[in-house]
Amino acid sequence: MRKFLRQIVVSLVSIPLLLTTAWAEPLRITAFGDSLVQGYGLPQDQGLVAQLQVWFDTEGYDVALTNAGVSGDTTAGGAARIDWTLADQPDGVIVLLGGNDLLRALPPEDTRANLTRIIEASRAAGAEVMLIGMQAPGNYGADYKAAFDSIYPDLTQAYDLVLHPFAFAGMAAETGEDPAQMGAFMQDDGIHPNARGVALNIKAMEPTLRAFMQRLTEVSAQSGG
Repeated sequence: MRKFLRQIVVSLVSIPLLLTTAWAEPLRITAFGDSLVQGYGLPQDQGLVAQLQVWFDTEGYDVALTNAGVSGDTTAGGAARIDWTLADQPDGVIVLLGGNDLLRALPPEDTRANLTRIIEASRAAGAEVMLIGMQAPGNYGADYKAAFDSIYPDLTQAYDLVLHPFAFAGMAAETGEDPAQMGAFMQDDGIHPNARGVALNIKAMEPTLRAFMQRLTEVSAQSGG
């Protein structure tokens, strides 16, 4: 009888501990994009996702970050694989795509349609979206630049997203977008940031990341997660 009572007491004591564990699961965020997300040309611990994970940890956010970057991916490639990526049921998706569309001078209307598909699929799967914008160079012409650059703020307004306007904002702020100085933060290909460039870009992203985490926390609380 005493043994039986002890077992009941142990079980009752364990219930709060089990509940605490169940409610303490980290927020799951998927970084979804191209080589800028994948970490092309950088050691595994120096790419965007690795440095973002360090930032989350340092700031005290309980986040499990997944790298869903594919080198060379366009927005069309992203739209084609988003459903498969969302099978992991992340709480949030950070979307960084569009750079390869620019390199190929693809029609801005196609980029807009593909990003719309990614956003709608993410929302349908219950994931909040943080969008990171790209900006077209001036040599494509004023009309192309205006059409492309408007994609990210337009989608942000239409879908009530969290937006970081420019993926290279940290490097641009540091150098004033002077190509001669920008090279110090780029890899030899002149396209991908080096580890220092990534760190600068994350620094510029901090207010947006905090806003995104606030959004995720609120949604999680509303859903009882």
